[in-house]
Amino acid sequence: MRFELFIAARYLRAKRRQAVVGVVTGISVLGVAAGVASLIIALAITNGMRRDLQDRLVGSTAHVDLMKVAGDGMRDWQPLLARLRGVKGVVAAAPGLYGQVLISRGARSGGALIKGILPADERTVSDLLGAVRDGSARELEPDAVADSTDPNARAIAPIVIGKDLGESIGAGVGDTVLVTSPQGELTPLGIVPRYERFRVVGIFASGFYQYDSSYCYMRLKDAQRLFSEPDLISIISFKVKDLYQAAEIGKTIEAAAGAGFQTTNWMEQNRELFRALKLEQVVTFIVLALIVCVAALNILIALTMMVMEKTRDIAVLMSFGVTERQVRRIFLFQGLLISVVGTVIGLVVGYGASWAGGHYRFIRLDASVYSIDYLPFAPKVLDAVIVAAVSLGVSLLATLYPSRSAAKVLPAEALRYE
Repeated sequence: MRFELFIAARYLRAKRRQAVVGVVTGISVLGVAAGVASLIIALAITNGMRRDLQDRLVGSTAHVDLMKVAGDGMRDWQPLLARLRGVKGVVAAAPGLYGQVLISRGARSGGALIKGILPADERTVSDLLGAVRDGSARELEPDAVADSTDPNARAIAPIVIGKDLGESIGAGVGDTVLVTSPQGELTPLGIVPRYERFRVVGIFASGFYQYDSSYCYMRLKDAQRLFSEPDLISIISFKVKDLYQAAEIGKTIEAAAGAGFQTTNWMEQNRELFRALKLEQVVTFIVLALIVCVAALNILIALTMMVMEKTRDIAVLMSFGVTERQVRRIFLFQGLLISVVGTVIGLVVGYGASWAGGHYRFIRLDASVYSIDYLPFAPKVLDAVIVAAVSLGVSLLATLYPSRSAAKVLPAEALRYE
């Protein structure tokens, strides 16, 4: 151990002539530990919320969507779909037909976004059909109606709706709803909206109000019949191998599709949401870092008081040949030791609390408000490095003034009356 570090450690362990110096030193250690632990826990929570939100978004939507820039959609889409499935990086692809409709049951109604799908293909690009809580999406399969013994199943086409949409119109599994399309038929009396009855066979709950309150799924051929658009789709959805390369793979898909097509990806569709989460994480870090700054002020006070207490000892050391630089290093190391001890304690407490919170899920949430029933934790090693660097850096700045004051002690003046 080098000389300056040895003296600094001795000063920290030595008994105090003034007990208040020891108390302030202990408070400094606890302050640094509290600040570091708070930062680790807060960052773990924001990381956990971002991870869970991203997993739910990626599971509920496709990674890349291909649409036609002009026109009403894609016709003769089967060869295009087969060709795009072979694009490098594409894992699966599924066609879909979107359309805005009015869905009603009795006197209650609401706007909805219909998506006509091929269930087997849709399950390869999205997990939303797997989120059916009541009923089953099995009846959307092509052979489900033919195999059914229920005469209503043969007469009325099936539909799967979101949980919040079902609550708003008062529809449950087995109920019949009326779906009205604004794309009606031209008659002598004008355009008459086209409508058709569907039987609710399943209700999904994705955890996102946007989907649960407006999304409905039906078979592709039923949607095409409702919109009077046979052999038409509006979108091709893709699942890619690396979801973080969705933008690059989307450009490759555009090039393979040819002119007149464009793609969007899950990052573009949710850019503002993730930007807000990132800003929240930065603001949280700045606010909680103030705790470390307060602890650094305690370190400054503790070292200043220690310099006053150790003035005679400093003078004796300097009379023995200790240089001003060495005296400065003694108190720099002393403040650094306080910061290191507090930082280590804070990291242990922070990661311990984060692990316990993520493992035992003892902090419960209202699922109807937050979409999840527990508070997620996702601590990262990089966060520990950043927090430790900030803690040590701020604490080191706090030691500059006391260490400089200690180096300016004049041995003759300090020992004159000894």
